[in-house]
Amino acid sequence: MRRCLDALYAAGAGLAALSLLSIFGVMMAQVVLREMRMQLPAADDVSAYLCVATTFFALAATFRRGELIRVGMLVNRLPSGVRRWAEAGVLLLAAVLLAYITWWTFQDMLFSYEIEEVAQGTVPIPLWIPKIAMPAGSALLLIAVLDELVAVLRGAKPGYVAAAEERAAAGDFSAEV
Repeated sequence: MRRCLDALYAAGAGLAALSLLSIFGVMMAQVVLREMRMQLPAADDVSAYLCVATTFFALAATFRRGELIRVGMLVNRLPSGVRRWAEAGVLLLAAVLLAYITWWTFQDMLFSYEIEEVAQGTVPIPLWIPKIAMPAGSALLLIAVLDELVAVLRGAKPGYVAAAEERAAAGDFSAEV
């Protein structure tokens, strides 16, 4: 199960990297075409959609590595037993919120599909296609949060805490606020 979940998070990170590379490709094509006095239709729209995809697909992997912003000023000061339950409570709250976000972004994507909504730019891109990234990325993050919640309830240290401690032990404080 662990390998399957890690592969799922890696797939999300891979899609984020592919989206980022695609932004680069669109921008470079736009630069080259400008030199030839031509335009790449909908380049701005496509870049914006890819930016959203990059963000949402990277969420789960970033969370698992402990690189999302986390304010632990209160939780870090709690005794270990109380801290475990506080972590579990926060993870449960995050899971509920992510389930809500996943549901509504999926409903929005589905509605765009049903009404055949298209972009208003120069190229009528069906909007349900770029909107797929939001519920998919949110669902990946929801799975990652539930994964951490199960680990915390079993008494394990959260992966994001362990990752932060490993970075601190190596002298890397770049992700800490």
